[in-house]
Amino acid sequence: MANTGVLPFVRGVDFTNNDFSDGRFPTSVKLMTGVQWLKLDKTNLASVPEEMGKLVKLENLSMKGNNLDRLYGELTDLSSLRSLNLRRNKVKSSGVPAELFKLEELTTLDLSHNNLKEVPSGMESAKSLLVLNLSHNSIPAVPSALFMHLTDLLFLDLSHNQLETLPPQTRRLANLQTLILSHNPLGHFQLRQLPSLQSLAVLHMRATQRTLNNIPASLDSLTSLVELDLAQNSLPRVPDALFTLPNLKRLNLADNELTEIQQTIELWQKLENLNLCRNQLTALPAALCKLNCLRRLYVNDNKLDFDGIPSGMGKLGALEVFAAANNKLEMIPEGLFRCGSLKKLILANNRLVTLPEAVHLTELEELDLRNNPDLIMPPKPGEMNAVGQRGAGIEFYNIDFSLQHQLRLAGAAPPSPASNGSATPVKDPIARKMRLRRGRRDQQEEADQDQAKILKGMKDIAKEKNRQKSPEETKAESLKPKRWDEALEKPPLDYSEFFDEDTGHYPGLTVWEIENFLPNQIEEVAHGKFYEGDCYIVLQTFLNPQGALDWNIYFWIGSKATLDKRACAAIHAVNLRNFLGAQCRTIREEQADESDEFMYLFTCDIAYIEGGRTTSGFYTVEENVFVNRMYRVHPAGSSIHLEPVTLEVEALDPRFVFMIDCSTKIYLWQGRKSKNTLKSKSRLLAEKINKNERKNKAEIINESPGDESSEFWRVLGDEVGFAPEDPPEEHVPDDFFVPLPRLYQVCLGMGYLELPQVEIPHQKLVNTLLNSKNVYILDCFLDVFVWFGKKSTRLVRAAAVKLSSELFTMIDRPEHAMISRVQEGTESQMFKLKFTGWDEVIAVDFTRTAESVQRTGADLVKWARKQETKSDLTALFLPRQTPMNLEEAQQLMEEWNEDLEAMEPFVLEGRKFVRLPDEELGHFYSQDCYVFLCRYWVPLDVPEGEEENPDEPLEDDFQCIVYFWQGRDAGNMGWLTFTFSLQKKFKALFGEKLEVVRTHQQQENPKFLSHFRRKFVIHTGKRRKVKPQLTEGDVSLDDSLPQQPQQSAPVEFFQLRSNGSILCTRCIQIKPDATSLNSVFCYILKVPFDQEDSNGIIYVWIGSKSDPEEARLVEEIARGMYDIEKYSLQILNEGEEPDNFFWVGLGGKKPYENNAEFLKYTRLFRCSNERGYFSVSEKCSDFCQDDLADDDIMILDNGDQVFLWLGAKCSEVEIKLAYKSAQVYIQHMRVKQPEIPRKLFLTLKNKESRRFTKCFHGWGTHKKPPE
Repeated sequence: MANTGVLPFVRGVDFTNNDFSDGRFPTSVKLMTGVQWLKLDKTNLASVPEEMGKLVKLENLSMKGNNLDRLYGELTDLSSLRSLNLRRNKVKSSGVPAELFKLEELTTLDLSHNNLKEVPSGMESAKSLLVLNLSHNSIPAVPSALFMHLTDLLFLDLSHNQLETLPPQTRRLANLQTLILSHNPLGHFQLRQLPSLQSLAVLHMRATQRTLNNIPASLDSLTSLVELDLAQNSLPRVPDALFTLPNLKRLNLADNELTEIQQTIELWQKLENLNLCRNQLTALPAALCKLNCLRRLYVNDNKLDFDGIPSGMGKLGALEVFAAANNKLEMIPEGLFRCGSLKKLILANNRLVTLPEAVHLTELEELDLRNNPDLIMPPKPGEMNAVGQRGAGIEFYNIDFSLQHQLRLAGAAPPSPASNGSATPVKDPIARKMRLRRGRRDQQEEADQDQAKILKGMKDIAKEKNRQKSPEETKAESLKPKRWDEALEKPPLDYSEFFDEDTGHYPGLTVWEIENFLPNQIEEVAHGKFYEGDCYIVLQTFLNPQGALDWNIYFWIGSKATLDKRACAAIHAVNLRNFLGAQCRTIREEQADESDEFMYLFTCDIAYIEGGRTTSGFYTVEENVFVNRMYRVHPAGSSIHLEPVTLEVEALDPRFVFMIDCSTKIYLWQGRKSKNTLKSKSRLLAEKINKNERKNKAEIINESPGDESSEFWRVLGDEVGFAPEDPPEEHVPDDFFVPLPRLYQVCLGMGYLELPQVEIPHQKLVNTLLNSKNVYILDCFLDVFVWFGKKSTRLVRAAAVKLSSELFTMIDRPEHAMISRVQEGTESQMFKLKFTGWDEVIAVDFTRTAESVQRTGADLVKWARKQETKSDLTALFLPRQTPMNLEEAQQLMEEWNEDLEAMEPFVLEGRKFVRLPDEELGHFYSQDCYVFLCRYWVPLDVPEGEEENPDEPLEDDFQCIVYFWQGRDAGNMGWLTFTFSLQKKFKALFGEKLEVVRTHQQQENPKFLSHFRRKFVIHTGKRRKVKPQLTEGDVSLDDSLPQQPQQSAPVEFFQLRSNGSILCTRCIQIKPDATSLNSVFCYILKVPFDQEDSNGIIYVWIGSKSDPEEARLVEEIARGMYDIEKYSLQILNEGEEPDNFFWVGLGGKKPYENNAEFLKYTRLFRCSNERGYFSVSEKCSDFCQDDLADDDIMILDNGDQVFLWLGAKCSEVEIKLAYKSAQVYIQHMRVKQPEIPRKLFLTLKNKESRRFTKCFHGWGTHKKPPE
């Protein structure tokens, strides 16, 4: 046992594919007292290990694919167990203890693929079960008591058993959503209980002897049913009851005896997937063409001919897959190729003679025409212009922005051309498409000619100006000296190895420490705390007066820092400047001699800490300790595999090559029967190890059998160096195989560790699975590697070292097994060999350049045009988010407030948080920070018919959420103060039950908003607070400031508005202006009469089209916001405004809008390249001004106009692609909403028009970075 002390902090481990048979289960698992999930799949367990009884906090246990036949043991002691998966074992009914079902937390149980011959006794006691899987057993009947008690079931799988009926109590499963009864002899079961299961969404009854007589006459009560499987039955036609399912989306009627499909199929308007394979169909009904949502249609193995396919198939705009193999088709209708979304067409094993010419105009992913011997394909039309077909050439990165193509990528139905209703002659669709393409190509050529003319004219003007210049002017211009930064050439370095991509993109402070020659970014909480033995780089990012980003770069030198840290701090400060393209100089700061500008960067005084936190690059050099190891070389595809073996003579086998690594010497022993390819690849591998890892200082020695050197035998253990008397024998099994390694990712959280396995696609380990930000453990049984990513944190690395030691000792391994640590970028060849395609042994020549390729005659421009660029515009074609209705929102608000037991508010005053007065609850100021400690009640799961246990500690059934609210004009000092003060106190009080949620102004989540019951008021500025009484000797900060002349109290103007639902209702202070009024909303206007703000008048303005509930609400807010005895309150309906104070307070009477139809259409999209490719994502309906990302481009649709908003730091690439995306969106909306035409407008930051800003509640000046 490693005794590292980390096992009690492990929260989850995945032991899948380890061999724990014959008592090999690691005893140290019992030390994982905090483990909550555990995977023991395919570990060859024959019984439940005793160590499991110690895991009292275990909630999720998976033991799939083992040899368990009985569950008696420690499982019944796991009181916290919620999910138990025992699929594919050998469990018998008698081997399941009844005590298992008395676990009160058990909600998920999977006993499928076992040897159950009856439902285990006592299962009716598991009243908390939500998911139950008993499929693939031999259960003949279900006891009545089971469904009498398990009334909360959501998922029930009883397929592949021997059930002949179900108990009448099945109708009690009112919450059941999925019921799977396939492959049971239910011929006499009449399904009378089925209409009672009104929550049912999925029903599978494949191979259950269904006929027209044992299906209920009507299923109209199953309004939630979306998936039905009736395959492999004896149905001669579709039962009439199925047509009473209006919400059906997936229907499987394959392997029946259907001879026809009724015309009433058109009732399935939501059907997406229809499977009619292996029936006796000779024709499909014409009503099939009315299923506008149909995406997949399978009619394989029927008797369909050309007349049996409806001619109106082209109306199925959403159809993606049409499979009609093994039929009698001679032709297929041309309309089928008008299905714009069609991707797969399966027509194998038919009698096809030819296909419509339109087949060449579709972009099918799969076209299967096999076994059609008489098929003659139609001739292809003339070659089209490649760029014209794609819709955009190299200038738009070869992304096809045509609406048809983008809809197909998004999985939506392509637009259908509008008909004018007049009789028109039949036209050739192929000719029309060719004509349109020619027209588009001609327009492109004409535009190119126009551009060429413009460029030629500009060149001529420039030449004429140069010709008119005097020689003196030309000479003076050429002799003008360059600035130092203009003449400086940046070195061609890749700075991404040192700094993240988003470095310097956001205003604020970033600090790096120098560790082992490289900069390492430190957390924000450590800013201003410097170790005397370290050096730091400090980056200040701010906005200059022009609104563009600017930077100041400092490097701080500790008084006791080593020479390497001092030098690297200066070097990397310059690298940071080059990385950012900054014009500033790097500023050197020394300990105890810092400049005032540097000191002002930090919110508190900087602190010096003795010693050094990081290691020096000079004084941590250690010679690698090599352990002599011997490897047996096996073929592994195009590469080789090295299997570690014991360093002894008995390990040699004449059929293999063996490599002995002795650091300065590498021995290659080539067996007499070994293959030449293994010999050559082993030699290449040894040379690569010598070159990359031994600096060419190692000696490679070839040892031939029978002629080995004495040193070789000494390495293998013979002290004298004599060869053994008997030659090596063949002993390696012929069926030897290389087991697949297990790749674990080390996850570190707040006080816990997790070790999940990384899913290996196609059972091939590739190096792309490794992420630089993570740490991984690769367990190859005889070799355990710990791989450290470059950007991984120090804490995760330390945890990985300890976890790897525990994992190594947990499993019984041979003595020659070992642990190795691997740094990203310096991986050993042994580590790389574990991955497919990573630095293969056979070298490949990649020295060809573009110039050398072009000399061969290759057209690189033509090649570039064919390259595909990934993009994702799916969000543009998704429907707008449906607003939540009033009843739903009110119910949700009531439920959240019922769960709220207490809420304690705090506000930041100075540098500490104080309790917020009760009268200020619900009022927020944009320059302040607030903290709300909310305690929520968490209900206990008490089974029906049982009383609560009075001994159970109810105080554990709560959750505490701390909401930190930061105004848009507040700095980050509040968050830092909260982190170091209140958060630590709350963490000590509530421990793991505490959750911290940081939220910014107008970005609050609905749950937080619901606690204020729509009375959420946001004021501009800072809250007023009573001055404290000063004692003698105290100095008031206000007295030290110059006194400002007294001004009259300002007018206050508030707008009440809901975004998306009533949950997102806010009353926000806005600029007092009559143009901000709107007949749909309600407003509050305060007009003071004097400078002291001692009296005045409050107007509550009710728009003529406003909601009555909002009118009542705004009056309540006004009465609670102001002292009615001090101010007079007037309720004004629109049109009743007095001419005196009301319009004076708003700066005069001005025209304003009288409708807010834009609220029904407003959508905000974000265009970004942050994922590595261009993508468009939609903000939620409750968006605000701060959602306008400065480094991206936004698309705003208000129903009449589509705005393209450009951030100050967006790239040229994003501008091009966002412009094309906006055009595609307008085309799409022109089809969806032809009655509402939209126009495209361009708007810049700080240049937004009223048509743009009205879509945002509380629009003001753009957020400035905190000082």
